[in-house]
Amino acid sequence: MATMVDVARRAGVSVATVSHVLNGTRPVRPATRDAVRAAIDELGYTHNTLARSLVTARTQSIGLAVSATSNPYFTDILQGVESSALEHGYSLLIADPHDDPEHELRAVRLLHERRVDGLVVAPSAHPEALLDQVRRAGIPTVFLDRLVDGPYDQVCAENEEPVADLVTHLAAAGHTRIALVAGAHGLSTTTERVAGFRTGLERAGLPYEPALVVGGDSRAEGAERATAGLLALDAPPTALVTANNAMTMGALRALRSAGLRVPDDMALAGFDGFAWADLFEPRLTVAEQPSRDIGATALRLLVDRLAEPDRAPRTVRLPCTFVHRDSCGCPPPA
Repeated sequence: MATMVDVARRAGVSVATVSHVLNGTRPVRPATRDAVRAAIDELGYTHNTLARSLVTARTQSIGLAVSATSNPYFTDILQGVESSALEHGYSLLIADPHDDPEHELRAVRLLHERRVDGLVVAPSAHPEALLDQVRRAGIPTVFLDRLVDGPYDQVCAENEEPVADLVTHLAAAGHTRIALVAGAHGLSTTTERVAGFRTGLERAGLPYEPALVVGGDSRAEGAERATAGLLALDAPPTALVTANNAMTMGALRALRSAGLRVPDDMALAGFDGFAWADLFEPRLTVAEQPSRDIGATALRLLVDRLAEPDRAPRTVRLPCTFVHRDSCGCPPPA
């Protein structure tokens, strides 16, 4: 049976380097890491994680708390976290907090009881109990997608500028009454995307009208009701910006129920890309988040935190990509 010494000899590195690759205890150059993993595969070496955990009190497992079953956006983030976890030698334990503070607290407690080495969490709109639990238990934690107050490692997409770009794009197409279907109150993503909406209006020389900003609660059902309310206004909008992919679905349902066609009767541009956005008729114009990169970056931040517990907290923002298709009502460039 191959040993760690055999792996080190085959890869031309020290046993300590092999250990760092296997356990994620210190960053290793990609070329060196690849050489170690190639040696492991060639020799059929199996790492005894259980034996190591008895010595180090580490389990080589990470707890992931995201609402992946109730919000399709988080599925891509989950894939990013998982691929990065495997790359760094960690397994994942996953819990769905359903964007509810009570579920969130139970999920994090359950993961902590399973002795995970650290947590990656997409917090709810009211994470006070979660933050208290993490602080008291001393669990290394990285927050993703939604930012929280406090000295934590965090990663999210840029929110303000991409939404401002959607608004100015619609305004350039001739729309003067542009509405926003916003997310759940209390989320940092909602606050930032509303701010981006207002910035876009200002840049386009359009007034801000509170009646044209409606809450969709970050869900399809909420967005469907909110969009129906917009259509009932004496002067309804001619263009919509939806603040996440679930709410894009809800808005489209409401427009279909009202007998309206996109983009002929209502232009639409959404925040979030998703796998089937290019399959709709019309194809959806979106500001696409780097979802998998958000997940992978969160995991790397946690690995760095586990290796260096006293390092300064970091907040990483990743850019979005404007994807011009048909639903905005102006033909994409050839």
